[in-house]
Amino acid sequence: MIKQPSYLKKGDKIAIVCPAKKLPKSIDSAIETLKSWGLEVVIGNTVGGSYHQFSGTDEERAADLQQFLDDKSIKAIIAARGGYGTIRIIDLLDFTIFNEEPKWLVGFSDITILLSHALADLTIQSIHAQMPYTFDTSTAEALESLRKSLFGEPLSYHYTSEFSNREGKTKGILIGGNLSLLITVEGSVSEMNYDDKILFLEDVGEHEYSIDRMMRLLKRKGKLNKLKGLIVGAFNEISEEKIPFGQTPEEVIWELVKEFDYPVCFNFPTGHIDDNRAMVVGKNISLSVAKNDVQLNYL
Repeated sequence: MIKQPSYLKKGDKIAIVCPAKKLPKSIDSAIETLKSWGLEVVIGNTVGGSYHQFSGTDEERAADLQQFLDDKSIKAIIAARGGYGTIRIIDLLDFTIFNEEPKWLVGFSDITILLSHALADLTIQSIHAQMPYTFDTSTAEALESLRKSLFGEPLSYHYTSEFSNREGKTKGILIGGNLSLLITVEGSVSEMNYDDKILFLEDVGEHEYSIDRMMRLLKRKGKLNKLKGLIVGAFNEISEEKIPFGQTPEEVIWELVKEFDYPVCFNFPTGHIDDNRAMVVGKNISLSVAKNDVQLNYL
């Protein structure tokens, strides 16, 4: 049974930490946004911290996150940004108290490590969504989707895809995140079970051949053949190669899943984009996919 953390209410305390890369800019405006939602914001020691690329040593980043995992007055923990580094601290963390009283973990990109671990090892829901570092450039719709996810308000998405989808309707548990980080946790206790799930994927800054390689790994492991649905988000900031690969990320993914019969939709508003909508990992959804029209409802 997947555990759902308690939804937030006005007056609740949340914490912001930096479990990975250091912040290159202030997040004061994002803190004000969170306060405008009626939340009390507690700032971790790693926000503003610096150690090489990171917001602190591995031990400092783990200790900062640990204090809020253990603090029962904190109802949600939001990663200030991603980058790289969460994999270095995941095994330093003790989730005993967190598991007894789950709270929302929020972030995307590198924070996929935490979200995947929460579901795979602890069967706890989490939220793949905008982080304070990206609040300034975020669409209003993406921020509102995070707020609604945290406060448990009804939430649904409807959009038009530019790339032709595979039509169909399905229901199931939503899993996924950043493709590179999902590959990183393969074979560990943080690896999610993909069977009978609706998978969403996104990535940034990867060559087409790298996306092809990672997707082929998932296929060879049997991760793609028992899905109930596939949601393909943004695959952007792809560097041009001297010799073109010959396929877009969408074409790469379609080639590997076209033999299956579950719904597949492309260009979903999730990932390293301004309109990065909140995806509640571990929650039941319904997905209705037409050729270019997509509707997702949280159940």
